[in-house]
Amino acid sequence: MIDKDILIIDLLQKYPEAMEFLQQHGMGCSQCLGASRETLEEAAKVHGLDVETLLNDLNSFLK
Repeated sequence: MIDKDILIIDLLQKYPEAMEFLQQHGMGCSQCLGASRETLEEAAKVHGLDVETLLNDLNSFLK
């Protein structure tokens, strides 16, 4: 289960299929320089997304 404190780079390394999910939500995180130091929560805030909704949807997507 993914939590809000995971670094984007770690998420993408562990779950490469998460890239598609992030892109569908307007997050081009795979090409962002912040991916190596930004958490999922921080990225969600930058993109104006609710982190709890994003987490629930992401965890469902990855099942």
